[in-house]
Parts: sequence; structure tokens; C-alpha cells
Amino acid sequence: MLYFGSFNPVHKGHVALAEYAVKQVLCDEAVLIVSPQSPYKAADELAPEMDRFEMAEIACAASKYPDRIKPSVVEFLLPKPSYTIDTLDYLKENFGSEMQFSILMGSDQLARLDGWKEYEKILEYPVYVYPRRDAPAKGFEGRVTLLTDAPLQDFASTDVRDRIGRGEDTSGMLDEGVAAYIRRKGLWSPAARIAALTAQIAAAPQNTALYIERGRLHYRMGEWGPALNDFNAVLRIDDGHVEARQFARMVQEILEFRYKDIYNP
Repeated sequence: MLYFGSFNPVHKGHVALAEYAVKQVLCDEAVLIVSPQSPYKAADELAPEMDRFEMAEIACAASKYPDRIKPSVVEFLLPKPSYTIDTLDYLKENFGSEMQFSILMGSDQLARLDGWKEYEKILEYPVYVYPRRDAPAKGFEGRVTLLTDAPLQDFASTDVRDRIGRGEDTSGMLDEGVAAYIRRKGLWSPAARIAALTAQIAAAPQNTALYIERGRLHYRMGEWGPALNDFNAVLRIDDGHVEARQFARMVQEILEFRYKDIYNP
């Protein structure tokens, strides 16, 4: 069973679905196909492909079925961007005499399947669809198998990255080994997000949302000066920006308190 995804990063929900597929005897082996670039995602959103593969290796090895749940680099060998049908054609040509393939996808992907390259050919394979909250499985009735009792994914990789970027706990989302890898490599850290926002601000210096996000990160990290600079930058662009004014006031109060505390112990 081929489970395609960016796995940016791989999380407990991904592994739970692969474990479900194996436990329900839907396949002999579940393979996480780590995509180097999705046609639906900008390349700069992705961590380096080998980092994502190594995290997938760690997560699969820690699963309930480490001999039957594995990651694959097959799409790293193919032209980019990666299209599912091209990968299927490659696998069928090279391994079709040895094995049969099926596909695991989320109900959110099913909703836009008709926009995929040669999607009719994809539907020639067994396609299993697992539920996603707020994304009911619609379309292609009778041509796909709905896994109504599969474990629901309550969060996505985007939610994981956002939590990491905010410096929040992700123990309920990530395998311990994957979390340690992310910390070691500094992936999606607040500092990395600040650097990315700084580059975006240089390209769009009037975008107040970018200053607000960077200012909030500085605020959470206790970097009062840079935080205040960002909120004041927003106010220079939009003097009526309520959130920026509230944050600027809070930072000023913190700085005033600390200054008074130094001289009035």
C-alpha cells in the first residue's frame, strides 16, 4: 500500500494510519512515499527531502510493525514536481511482476482528485480513503474504498510546524525520536521562522501580517526590543492597527517595569 505525502514532518497520525492498514490486512506492507515536491505546495515550505526521509525512517522503525511499515525514496529518483501517476508507472514497470500496488489517501485529497494528472489511470488501482475532519469523502462512489473506521487525524503537519515555530509542546503529535531529530537539526524552530519572515519582509515591506507574526515570535522569546520594533513598524504602516498597538503597549510596560526594577530594587 502506497501512502504518498510530504511528511513535513511525519507525525503520529501518519503512523497510526499505516498501522491500521497493516492490522486490517489491507496490505502486506505499507510504504510511506516521501515526496520531494508536491504540485500543491511551494518548494520553500518543505524541509530538505533527506531530513523528511530520515524522520520517516525513525517513525516507521518506532511503529508497531517496523518490518511492514517503511519509507521510500522512489520519488527522489523521478523528475520534479512529483506526480502520483508517474510514480505508479515507474513502480509498475520496474516491480509490477513482483508485487501489486494500492493507494492510501485522505478524504481531503479525494475532493480534488479530478485535478490530478491522469487521475482516471490512478483509479485503476485500489484506492483506500481515510477520513479527515471537516473533509467528508465525496465523489468517485463505487470506485474507491472508504475506511470509515480508520483513525481520524486531528491535526496535520502544518499544525505540528506551527507549534514548533511557536516553541510549544508537540509530544502528543510526534514520535520522541522524530522530535529529537527536529530539535537537533533546528527544523521549523522559532529562530528559523524569524529568519524566513525577515526574508519575506524584505520582499514585501508593507505586509503588516509578516511584521505581526515576527513580532509575536520575538515577544514569546522575550526579545523585547526586536518585538517592539516590529509592532512599531506596523503602526507606521497602519496607525489604526489594534493588535500592533496592544502588543506595543505591553512591550513598553515590560521594558518600563524592568527599567524601574533595576534602579528600585
